[in-house]
Amino acid sequence: MKIKKILVSQPKPSSEKSPYYDIARRHNVEIVFRPFIKVEGLSSKEFRQQKINIPDFTAIIFTARTAIDHFFRLCEEMRITIPDTMKYFCTTETIALYLQKYIVYRKRKIFHGTTGKLADLIPSLTKHNKEKYLYAVSDVNKDDANVAALEKAGIDFTKAIMYRTVSNDFTPDEAFDYDMLLFFSPSGIASLVKNFPNFEQGDIAIGCFGASTAKSIKDAGFRLDMEAPTAKAPSVTAALDQFLAETNA
Repeated sequence: MKIKKILVSQPKPSSEKSPYYDIARRHNVEIVFRPFIKVEGLSSKEFRQQKINIPDFTAIIFTARTAIDHFFRLCEEMRITIPDTMKYFCTTETIALYLQKYIVYRKRKIFHGTTGKLADLIPSLTKHNKEKYLYAVSDVNKDDANVAALEKAGIDFTKAIMYRTVSNDFTPDEAFDYDMLLFFSPSGIASLVKNFPNFEQGDIAIGCFGASTAKSIKDAGFRLDMEAPTAKAPSVTAALDQFLAETNA
């Protein structure tokens, strides 16, 4: 069976130069961007239940722009003024630059990594070992490796849940006529099962990015037809390009 219509469970790319558009043209397929999950911020009441007092901290660790949005939203809702002395540690320069949306960037103490991994920030964090760090995360954050790395380095930190990932439910009149589904997190698989409890895969191809997502697909009893990254396909778009070249040949 040839693949004609693909659901990519992510938001539509902001740039027209996305590799997905090249793939659609090259293989004559329709690609629909439709997230299975969405992010909701915790209310100030829910956040207070964690018994975390933001003014007690002197530095913040951000691993996503979403975390930045919800940190400043909660501060505004709780009428907390962030002092100019606050230090910000971000896993990438892109995340660090996003802070400009909320603060005067050049006047603040901002540090960022280069690899996108929290471990890359450890040298900067330990250099400022007298700081009390707030680690802004989502409710599905289960990266014990990050926590272990921070603890091993002797970092004084507290994890603060500021937003949650929930199912982005399909409406009854929303068509689900895809030949292939692409997933990027275990939460996306959970949403598929929730929305379509009687879903039968049949000839529908399922692809994914990441080992944890692949495991969730198999654990749910589905067939995994395409997985990234691999040695030959470091990205999901490269894997999709190869998969379509073979399947639609």
